[in-house]
Amino acid sequence: MAAYLEFDQVSKFFPGVKALNDVSFAAHAGQVHGLLGENGAGKSTLLKILGGQYKPDGGRLLVNGEERHFSSAKDAIRAGIAVIHQELQYVPELTVAENVLLGRMPTRFGLLDKRAAHRMVAERLAAIGVDLSPAARLADLSIAQRQMVEICKAIMQEAQVIAFDEPTSSLSHRETEILFRLVKDLRANGRTLIYISHRLEELYALCDACTIFRDGRKIVTHDVMAEVPRDRLISDMVGRELSDIYDYRERPRGAARLQVQGLDGKHLQGPQSFSVHAGEVLGFFGLVGAGRSELMRLLYNADARSGGTVLLDGAPVATGGPADAIAAGIVLCPEDRKEQGILATASVAENINISVRRNDLRGGIFLRHQREAALADDFIARLRIKTPHRQQEIRLLSGGNQQKVILARWLAEPGLKVLILDEPTRGIDVGAKNDIYRIIHEVAERGCCVIVVSSELPEVLGIADRVIVMREGAICGELPRVQATETAVLRLALPDNAAPSTAAPSAAVPPAAVPPGAAAMPPGAVADAPAAHLESPAQPARSNA
Repeated sequence: MAAYLEFDQVSKFFPGVKALNDVSFAAHAGQVHGLLGENGAGKSTLLKILGGQYKPDGGRLLVNGEERHFSSAKDAIRAGIAVIHQELQYVPELTVAENVLLGRMPTRFGLLDKRAAHRMVAERLAAIGVDLSPAARLADLSIAQRQMVEICKAIMQEAQVIAFDEPTSSLSHRETEILFRLVKDLRANGRTLIYISHRLEELYALCDACTIFRDGRKIVTHDVMAEVPRDRLISDMVGRELSDIYDYRERPRGAARLQVQGLDGKHLQGPQSFSVHAGEVLGFFGLVGAGRSELMRLLYNADARSGGTVLLDGAPVATGGPADAIAAGIVLCPEDRKEQGILATASVAENINISVRRNDLRGGIFLRHQREAALADDFIARLRIKTPHRQQEIRLLSGGNQQKVILARWLAEPGLKVLILDEPTRGIDVGAKNDIYRIIHEVAERGCCVIVVSSELPEVLGIADRVIVMREGAICGELPRVQATETAVLRLALPDNAAPSTAAPSAAVPPAAVPPGAAAMPPGAVADAPAAHLESPAQPARSNA
């Protein structure tokens, strides 16, 4: 069968970086072709070439046997190619309908026909099972809802080639099911689909074939993905064996160091209380709208409280804002790193030093450039941040490396006592996840409190000493590690009238494909399963600077 889409020795170079080096593979109509690799392996760069955002520095792109050269995204769209990027491409001040039909709005008597646009988009959204008003502003929607708008836009373009870059990284379980159904329908209709995901169970469920990247090079293409054991995929991606991805280790637990008493605010259903011990990793899990992120933002002083007290080492923490929390030793890595975590146009070094420099100004005014450079270089090495140099703009790094930079910022704080991580591995590859889990355990071993909020249930079960479950804006239970099975957690998280289930849209995974670290996980935990991706799409972006 002739390939519909073909990359022939495609290369792309940036200053100091070989993003792609002689990459060749083919994708066929009526198939889903998965792209796998660590963050920074070159997958997203390849999609930007496909979508017309980048021009290749070498090689050829062939569509339906014809060599194509795109000078813009518009050229790619005209050629029947739609790319749904991990960093969503939308206009926040426009409506859902205006974003979906951007550049293709219907007109009447030479004027934009918004009524017709709303009708067209409403019909398509209803057809794919998405409950959104065409008149809603994108700025007022959650990240998950914005993701569904981007997917709807691609489908309405009637593209023959559709590429998805981490499409479920912020979707709830129901929205993931909708996406799975759409992908399968598009495949049945003869479309050529490219699918990038770090969730291996998704790839086994959807992909017919896959190509693995490492350091900008193609490592191998597997023509029948279902026949490839999971551990083979992981070793191909990272170039090493990961026997236990979660890297859990027993450690002594001290007295309760952080005490949250009656904390209340917007999106919570009454006062909430919990505590975290020195040296403990505390996991938070819940379904969509459970209120976990909102509770963490109240703890961090990012949102106004209506009541409650936070005690750290027995002393109350001031409530003036995040600066008070940071001064006390409480820091937060937010869920939306792009909008709330990084200074996109600043360098890696600037992003690492931005908080801690307040303690180290010469004369209280002047920056100590050499000391900041040394600090940045130290954390780049310790956290294995992939960047050509410390002055690289952080926006040019992969998502996993951006997350490591944010971690470095807070690990540099000399008075760190409580580290809050909200979705720390969203959209991050298995190798970078392993690095971040190692950092989490190292911080806990220093006697700090670590709170991990995650929509990945296997992740919570794999790394936490104790799990707190939230439901509908309130804490509804907690489980020690030995009792925290998937069934037990879901029984608490689901509404009273819903039976716990771990079923998910999936395909059979080869028997040899046992998740690394499964033996170290609590019974019943299944790594990376779509069913476990149950929690909240992020709220509209708010700054926590």
